[in-house]
Amino acid sequence: MHKRILYAGPLAAALLAAGCQTTKSTTTAAKQPVIETLGTYEVPAGEFAYVYRKNNGSAPEFGTRPSVQEYLDLYTNFKLKVLEAEKRGLDTTQAFKRELEGYKQQLAQPYLTEKSVTDQLVREAYDRMSKEVNASHILIRMAPDATPADTLAAYNKIVALRQRVTGGEDFNKVAAETSEDPSARDNGGKLGYFTAMQMVYPFESAAYRTKVGEVSQPVRTRFGYHIIKVNDVRTAQGEIKVAHLMIRATPGMPKADSVTAKKKIDELYSRLQRKEPWDKLVAQFSEDAGSAANGGELPPFGTGRMIPSFEEAAFRLQNPGDLSSPVQTPYGWHIIRLLEKQPVPKFEDMEASLKGKVSKDSRSELNRTAFLKRIRTENQFTENQAGKDFVFAKADTSLVRGRFKYTAPATPTKASKTVNDNSTLFTIKGKPYLVKDFLTYAQQNQRAKAGAEPRYAMQQLYDQYVDQSLTDFEKANLETKYEDYRMLVKEYRDGILLFQLMDEKVWSKAIEDTVGLQKFFADNQSKYQWEPRVQGTVISAATPQLLTQAQAQLKAGRYEVKRGLVQNVPFLAGKSNVAKGGWADLDRLASRLQSDTTLTLTITGRPKKGESAALAAPRANSVKSYLVQKGVPARRLLTKTSKTAASSPIALSMTSTSPTALEENLNEQNPLAVQIQQRSFQKGDNKVVDELVSKGPGTYTVNKDGRYYAVTIDKVLPAGPKTLAEARGQATSDYQNFLEKQWISQLREEYPVKINQGEVDKLVTK
Repeated sequence: MHKRILYAGPLAAALLAAGCQTTKSTTTAAKQPVIETLGTYEVPAGEFAYVYRKNNGSAPEFGTRPSVQEYLDLYTNFKLKVLEAEKRGLDTTQAFKRELEGYKQQLAQPYLTEKSVTDQLVREAYDRMSKEVNASHILIRMAPDATPADTLAAYNKIVALRQRVTGGEDFNKVAAETSEDPSARDNGGKLGYFTAMQMVYPFESAAYRTKVGEVSQPVRTRFGYHIIKVNDVRTAQGEIKVAHLMIRATPGMPKADSVTAKKKIDELYSRLQRKEPWDKLVAQFSEDAGSAANGGELPPFGTGRMIPSFEEAAFRLQNPGDLSSPVQTPYGWHIIRLLEKQPVPKFEDMEASLKGKVSKDSRSELNRTAFLKRIRTENQFTENQAGKDFVFAKADTSLVRGRFKYTAPATPTKASKTVNDNSTLFTIKGKPYLVKDFLTYAQQNQRAKAGAEPRYAMQQLYDQYVDQSLTDFEKANLETKYEDYRMLVKEYRDGILLFQLMDEKVWSKAIEDTVGLQKFFADNQSKYQWEPRVQGTVISAATPQLLTQAQAQLKAGRYEVKRGLVQNVPFLAGKSNVAKGGWADLDRLASRLQSDTTLTLTITGRPKKGESAALAAPRANSVKSYLVQKGVPARRLLTKTSKTAASSPIALSMTSTSPTALEENLNEQNPLAVQIQQRSFQKGDNKVVDELVSKGPGTYTVNKDGRYYAVTIDKVLPAGPKTLAEARGQATSDYQNFLEKQWISQLREEYPVKINQGEVDKLVTK
């Protein structure tokens, strides 16, 4: 029967995904029927039914009696473990509470949004991606939280500029003269082509709603007020992937160097026209170090992502392999080669990524506004105008300077018809929020706003406080409002408890209880047996030449190690003492030699130019002595001396008896060129060995599935018992299962299980 995992731990992606769909709100019902009793604990039938449907609803056997019974057994064992964790107080620790609170914050996010608005914004963004807009703009800067007076002044300026351009003045000339976008002086306000998600949302929307040749009404963004002239609209070009060959030439470089760069790019273009290999020329001459080693390939890009001149030339290319003539950018000269054109993907392929972008984009403010509007109504937000007037009367110039001070009364004020610090400011579902709490918030969150009106500054703080209070109230009531959220939090809570106790009682215990593991292994020795097998070596190579090379080098039994060697150990000039900067490298080398016992190090001492040859031996011995002190066996450290002067006073070389080192050497160009295995092989481990077992000891060469093999069978090993070391992984896993079953039996004795069969039968629908 197909089994469904009951609980995959608090980080399970499936559980998190389940929280991404909000459901209709629910209210806490009267006491539910009980599906089973564990000791004195009653498991609600509805709770089990919900979890069963969630984890098994799509299974073919859902609703059959065996399916229901099997899952009830699993769920019972799960709940027994949770009960034991609660009995031991694991749910009261600070660590548990912190971890659960962290998950609750994550799980709450999908419920603190307006899904329908998100869906509309995602679809709108995708639909806009089918077109690209070419526009120019004029900007009058203004802070996002500008005062009403500053806002009006900026608005009047932009309206006046709009009247000028709609009255016949050249838009780009006016932009160059008046726009507060610094780039406008050079580009006349021209932005080139762009598509959805590349501009702030209000700007994007205004651009897409304005007809070609027309100028938009003033539009406000976080940068200030804009007017936008749409120059052109075209069908989206999608994304392209290109490679380029670049010769650097920056605007400020000497003229002679600039001329040389142009000559270089023209010569390279001429050679490419004569069909010289692209990859070869890029590798030799391209001055873009980041892409030259990969044939000049760049990540895919769409409209508005590259320097305009580069982008325009790239998109003019039609067929893969086409080359552009040399193109100049501020970085230099480029020859562009088209690799691939990619149209705008289907909506289904982009939906998930667009949702993520929308949540971080400026358009997410629309979602938050809609969410706050809904919960304001649902949670019966009601203002007390008298309390609000009392608060706003306290706004003075100290608030504008960011120095507003408030001290809440030490004792509650007696009930009075007059408004005071303990009066209600507003209520959320009947819960009062007091004047004094807001004034405390205002003191803690104020910011200096030069030139602002005090009441305006207080209004901004008040709006922030209301929005935060509504959001916090909604978060605090999610468990009573949404069944999905309540059950999800419960699963995470129980899962954290289960993980802690399972680790103690089963997982870690099986690893740490060596005596218990040995006894379990001995009692079940019949399960851990070798089938007939062979001891030998298998070399697999991509070519016959590599196979021959590997066989010859393997016979040596010791192989050069090239990876991770210290290149230079500094010594004090004219002495045999290692300089201060060399100790760290030697420490790392010692650590490697200690952890890998197959390694042997050869240390060759040498004099530097102008030094006595007599320094060579002391230097080699100095390094050896230091490594021995660090715990490396002296027998694995060989010393040599050289009288020939060299740039480095020490030369280090390393060999290994492990075939892995030989593999690394042979696979420098191709990681799959050669594979070497030296071990015992039982039936099924290797197809080539399986075919040769009957031939007995010897060396055999085989060509199979495009690979070349040399198989050496040293001896045939009879069937027999495995040692614990040979079967530790499987034995430990089996021991964990044994401990868990033993523990569950104990729990069932401590918490007798009584099933309400009538409630179980209600879930059997097939």
